[in-house]
Amino acid sequence: QVQLVESGGGLVQAGGSLRLSCAASGPPFSNYGMGWFRQASGKEREFVAAISWSAGTTYYADSVKGRFTISRDNAKKTVYLQMNSLKPEDTALYYCTFAPRQFYSGSRYTSARSEVAYDYWGQGTQVTVSS
Repeated sequence: QVQLVESGGGLVQAGGSLRLSCAASGPPFSNYGMGWFRQASGKEREFVAAISWSAGTTYYADSVKGRFTISRDNAKKTVYLQMNSLKPEDTALYYCTFAPRQFYSGSRYTSARSEVAYDYWGQGTQVTVSS
């Protein structure tokens, strides 16, 4: 069983920055990926970013590309989401996720963007961006 512990959420003004962290613990996996999804009040949960652990390949939603950066620390088994130039529309509950298998990536589709690829979810950390 994988456990995910998130931290780093909070309140920030528009244009500011926050860094989210997510530490994973549990049995070792040879190939896996981690990601972030978010859910704003009254909206469906949506993909934000993901990273494959072995190759370090990153994936981003168009809405955050160029502003958010996902990275990992192999030794700490921790994934980070650096969020810059934050906008009020980034306000949401951010969830860390863990996929105990390699992401599938084809010419038009990658499983990294799909909730079904992830077996484990954190409890979420709130990010609020004021205008």
